[in-house]
Amino acid sequence: MQKREFINILTKTKVVPVIRHKDPDVAYRGAKLLAEAGFPVLEMTFTVPGAADLITRLSGELPNAIVGAGTVLTDLQVHHAIKAGAQFVVSPCWTYDAAEVCIMDNIPYLPGAATPGEVLHHWQNGALAVKVFPAHETGGPGFLKAVKAVFPDIPLMPTGGVKPEQVADYLRAGAICAGLGGDLFPAAALEAGDDDAAREQIAKARSAMALDQPQA
Repeated sequence: MQKREFINILTKTKVVPVIRHKDPDVAYRGAKLLAEAGFPVLEMTFTVPGAADLITRLSGELPNAIVGAGTVLTDLQVHHAIKAGAQFVVSPCWTYDAAEVCIMDNIPYLPGAATPGEVLHHWQNGALAVKVFPAHETGGPGFLKAVKAVFPDIPLMPTGGVKPEQVADYLRAGAICAGLGGDLFPAAALEAGDDDAAREQIAKARSAMALDQPQA
């Protein structure tokens, strides 16, 4: 997959679910339900036990999905992610070890940034897009809009504290897409084994995002 193609996919998709849970089975089931609900790009964080194995499994079972690795900090984790089939790599901040491997292997790298200086640094050093993180704490849509005004050519993906009903605001502020974790991933329902309740929570979150509405 070409990098420009991936940017276009993120722009069209608008939301990337961030999957984080201590139980790999819960993470797996949640990922399957999110894909079923119409989220074709999934970020499996390396805080999930056995994340690489889950990436391999999901990539095989969801041929139309794009599965990436999140919370990647080291070159070894990048190697494991790529071997598992991850099509993109996300970090909470810039890490030279991870960046070097991604750039050498032509894997889209999306590191986190919390300041304009970090955004520019990451872009100049090879990031495909920059994850504004933690988006809520750094100032929400207003901060992202201000950063986008001075860096109009840098693709930004706000993640961290983004609520479903705020997605449209972030997109209007200039984000290509947004990463959502706990407010989208139905952890409690999955832990209880109630897939119907999990589907309902995902559907409500998706409805609140108004993804099918044109952005002003």
